[in-house]
Amino acid sequence: MRDDGETETDGLERRRRIALDALRGHGAGQADVLSVEALPLGIAHIDSGLPGGGLSLGRPHEIAPESEGDEAAALGFTLALMARHLARVEGEALLVIGKGHPTPYGHGLAGLGLDPGRLLILEVESDADAYRAVEEALRSQGLRAVAGLVDAGLPLKQSRRLHLAGEAASRLLLVLRPPQAENPNMAATRWRIGSGAAMRDRFGCIERPCWRARLDRCRNGRTGNWLLEWDHAAHRFGLAGAVAADAPQARSGRAG
Repeated sequence: MRDDGETETDGLERRRRIALDALRGHGAGQADVLSVEALPLGIAHIDSGLPGGGLSLGRPHEIAPESEGDEAAALGFTLALMARHLARVEGEALLVIGKGHPTPYGHGLAGLGLDPGRLLILEVESDADAYRAVEEALRSQGLRAVAGLVDAGLPLKQSRRLHLAGEAASRLLLVLRPPQAENPNMAATRWRIGSGAAMRDRFGCIERPCWRARLDRCRNGRTGNWLLEWDHAAHRFGLAGAVAADAPQARSGRAG
């Protein structure tokens, strides 16, 4: 206990309330000029299978590592989506990080084409706090993309709350969960992301990140399996290899 009588738990709760109050006031009075309804990946073969030609805004999209050890790949894909969206609209993004998740650093963000000055990071103690912060962020006019890193799957009840909160928001909404935590929910899409063989320059540094992206679920759209490259300068995805034609073929070739 501190000299002023405040316990560590009380201090955490106080800081959490301050952060949530700041989110409520963030961007107050700003005009909401966002007019797009979806975020295209920029690959015709993929976008043509997504309702509206891309990831629907205002709807939760679930991202998970393909397996243990692919957490960094899934986070990189999530941040690349945020970077692509911010390249198309004005405003900022919020990354809500649950306890135990790594915090991205400035150089890594810049390497993905995401301006660290346009990304707000909020660290929380639990999934409940993470979802509460995401809901509040969806009501903030200054934020254009919101992503939450959680320890468990997206529950059905919570996905409904995010769906309702996002309906009028038209924000890019992403939830990054562990590989094993699968729950029935209202996510518009469900992605599995694994590491791919990245293109490197003559010094051995990664030139273009590469991910194995499997779209396991897509409401009113097509699923599939692709090898994606990310061009951080152009904020654009590209196909790095052969494309699995459709969901049944993609799933039949999955590793056990």
